[in-house]
Amino acid sequence: MVKLAIDIMGGDFAPDEIIRGVNLAMETYDDLELTLFGDESKIQSLITPNPRIHVVHAPEKINMGEKDPISLIRRNKELSLVQTFRALREGLVDGVVTAGPTQGVIVASHLIVRRLLGMKRVALCPTLPTFAGKSRLLLDVGANIDIRPEHMLQHAMFASVYMTETQHIEKPLVGLVNIGAEPGKGRELEHEAFELLSHSPHINFYGNVEPKEVLTTECDILLTDGFSGNLVMKTIEGTAKALGMALKEEIGRNIWGKIGYLFMKKNLQAFKKRMSADDVGGAVIFGVDGIIVKAHGSSNAYAFSRAIHQARLAVLGNVVAKMKEKLVVEDE
Repeated sequence: MVKLAIDIMGGDFAPDEIIRGVNLAMETYDDLELTLFGDESKIQSLITPNPRIHVVHAPEKINMGEKDPISLIRRNKELSLVQTFRALREGLVDGVVTAGPTQGVIVASHLIVRRLLGMKRVALCPTLPTFAGKSRLLLDVGANIDIRPEHMLQHAMFASVYMTETQHIEKPLVGLVNIGAEPGKGRELEHEAFELLSHSPHINFYGNVEPKEVLTTECDILLTDGFSGNLVMKTIEGTAKALGMALKEEIGRNIWGKIGYLFMKKNLQAFKKRMSADDVGGAVIFGVDGIIVKAHGSSNAYAFSRAIHQARLAVLGNVVAKMKEKLVVEDE
């Protein structure tokens, strides 16, 4: 059985949509055993009874925009997020899923679960929308603003293990996001990272990837620092939203657009689904001693069920244990 702890109280639509997401996941996967941390009365009113579900009453939550998450997490052990992460730290579960605030999740990852021995930085890693027949990982997107080349190499190693064990890609191709494709482009960070990644036997390095190609490159993994990665991710999200708005405006501009929409309705719905983050689930925290999936804060029931599935695949792939083996090899 795959044992996961679920933070019921995190997210814009918690706890209702989160609980409904749990119901969907339990209907879909018969190898899940879930421990839910949240308001017990609310959980019991919405959950579909199942002997594979356990409930721990933890009604307190960390709010979006919390000014001092470090102090809050250290002093308030009753928070649903804290109790969820403690279950992982104590070995009661194999992984956790939460739609709580990103900053709180990163802080709890450091303070409670902690980094793998030998891992120098953690990374927040989402999956990009599928184009050209494949999806891609982008990391880091916000866990580290300042980073060194050796940290990026470890991130590439962790992401490679993850892609191999969850997506069955034997030798994932790793690209370095840069302002140009040629060697020598970018800042000192990119220069040094390119050199280090090029000579590493632990990854399959492609080279530089320009931002305009992040959705179409043949690479499976895209590396950058947390500041640049966050800009890339939010630019993609904003562009997708703007394209949808522009398309809607053009369709409604005249009768021909409306008629055309009737013929293309299914295609446009498929386009919208492709750009949606719902199927992806969430971002994985790479580098900590356990599986942590940070679901989107605006997750609906379906999106949260996909985040649970994402954690499930990482547990089944034994990703953390295999990364530990890689770190031992790297140190030798």
